[in-house]
This record gives sequence, C-alpha cells and structure tokens, in this order.
Amino acid sequence: MTEHESHLKKFQKELSAGTVSLVLLAVLDQASEPMYGYQIAKRLERSGEGLLGGKQSALYPVLRNLDAAGLLASEVEPSVAGPPRRYYRITPPGRDVLKAWVEHWNATRDFVESTLEGTPR
Repeated sequence: MTEHESHLKKFQKELSAGTVSLVLLAVLDQASEPMYGYQIAKRLERSGEGLLGGKQSALYPVLRNLDAAGLLASEVEPSVAGPPRRYYRITPPGRDVLKAWVEHWNATRDFVESTLEGTPR
C-alpha cells in the first residue's frame, strides 16, 4: 500500500466513524417498520457506496451502542430461516437526537464545502 493509499484509508475510516450513527438513525427514522441489521446494511449499500467499506459487521456495534443509549429500541424475533433476528426502531429521543445531528451535519457540510471551494479536484 502506498503512502497516499494509507492516508486515504485512514481518512475514510475517520469520516465513516463519525457518520455511521447519523445514517443509521436516518434509515430507521425513514423506515415504515422495524428493521434488522442485514436489511439496514442492504439499504445502505443501495443508497451509498463506501460508507461501510464492505464491512456490514461494522454496523452491529453501532446499533448496540445506539440501543444502549436509548436512541433505538430493539427486540429479538424468531426467524423462519436461520437464527433469531434483532429488529431495531428509532425511539422518540432518537428522533430528537437525529434532528440535532442533522442540523450539525448540515452546518459542518456547508462549512467544509465553502472551505473547499476553489480547491483542485
């Protein structure tokens, strides 16, 4: 791996770590019913390449942390084909936090975009 690739990989990891929780809350806020981890991962794959870097397993610790923080609620249900599945839904406090995070994200995005104007692509 070249030094350039190493820097890019580190940047992608740091950026992803800061956005996965936001995106998970948004996906579950938009869902019409509770979702399990694999469903969430597939939805993210369809809508945004690269966030998970092909590592669906990276979602599960974040989902557990959001659940433990009361931003999500979960319940385990038996599965017809395979092990039981844990279904997640956003909670009212999760919606409040999501709203605040979206506001902060938008301000951060606007700042970064304005700072990067004129930077060669």
